[in-house]
Amino acid sequence: MKKALRQRSLSISQAVTVGLAVAGLFATTLAAQAETTLYVANVGGSNEQLYRQKIIPPFEKAHDVKIVYVAGNSSDTLAKLQAQKGHQQINVAVMDDGPMYQAMQLGLCAKVEDAPVMKDLYPLARLGPTAVGVGMVATGIGYNEQAFKKLGLPAPDSWKVLEDPHVKGKLGVPPITNTYGLHTLVMLARMNGGGEKNIDPGFTAMTKQVAPNVLSWAPTPGEMDGLMQSGDVIVAPYGSGRAVALQNTGFPLKFIYPKEGGVALQVAACVLAENAQPQLSQQFVQYLLSPEVQALQAQGIGLGPVNKTVKLAPDVAARVPYGPEQIAKLTTMDWTTINQHRAEWTERWNRSVER
Repeated sequence: MKKALRQRSLSISQAVTVGLAVAGLFATTLAAQAETTLYVANVGGSNEQLYRQKIIPPFEKAHDVKIVYVAGNSSDTLAKLQAQKGHQQINVAVMDDGPMYQAMQLGLCAKVEDAPVMKDLYPLARLGPTAVGVGMVATGIGYNEQAFKKLGLPAPDSWKVLEDPHVKGKLGVPPITNTYGLHTLVMLARMNGGGEKNIDPGFTAMTKQVAPNVLSWAPTPGEMDGLMQSGDVIVAPYGSGRAVALQNTGFPLKFIYPKEGGVALQVAACVLAENAQPQLSQQFVQYLLSPEVQALQAQGIGLGPVNKTVKLAPDVAARVPYGPEQIAKLTTMDWTTINQHRAEWTERWNRSVER
């Protein structure tokens, strides 16, 4: 009997030991899983589909990491990063360049580490020490090629077409709350001796030369597309990606990079400064800059490559800003200055431009 009790006691002791070992192993496994989860914030829609299906899986496999995709527009992501400051959950944020510059100014981003791929980037992709462009579209001029021919008008090559009396009542301009409209205001300022630090010439040109020609201050790209398709508008500031979407319907829209410069609208990435996975985060940003991912983005979501070694098929290359010649036609915005004054400019626009 005593022997049986001893054996039973031993069995219980062994079971407890094994149980503790299993529990410890389980806890260790959970900890390891927690340590190898990467939270990436980016926009939803077709972008999210591309990332989930083609971009994320190879990185997960190569680095033995689980990536959680946190979908939201750039403004939402920036608000999330600000709210989580001090207890940051996101590791990598991908946003449009305007909000990204705000994130940089707020000290939310860590320094971009050097890597071989960084030497292959166009200079404009280096937004600063703490963020890097991972793809781009461009703001330029879109016009109805058939309508221009019918009216005997030459093909436009300049932002000056917005001031041409021949397009009076046929011009569309997005408002300042739309990035294309903001880009247009800054370009008019630059062409008239000003710029981001002296926006007055832009407002003067917009109010006196451009506004009299405007039929509609269409606030969304979809509304501008509708005005183009109806023939009410024949020329407007346009994004290269939006132009492709309208061209795909068979509409005779022509997109041009004005001689004074089209504007690069970049999608940028940054590694969060408060980061449980700093090294993996840096590696993921570097991965987004690889030729393979850059080509996937160009084909799948219309982002022009920032990596100058990327080779695109002719049909894909025709849809995005691509190659040294087109990139040389792009200019960048001083977002630090713009973000300081944007609320004031918006109020002034509402008061003096759209009256």
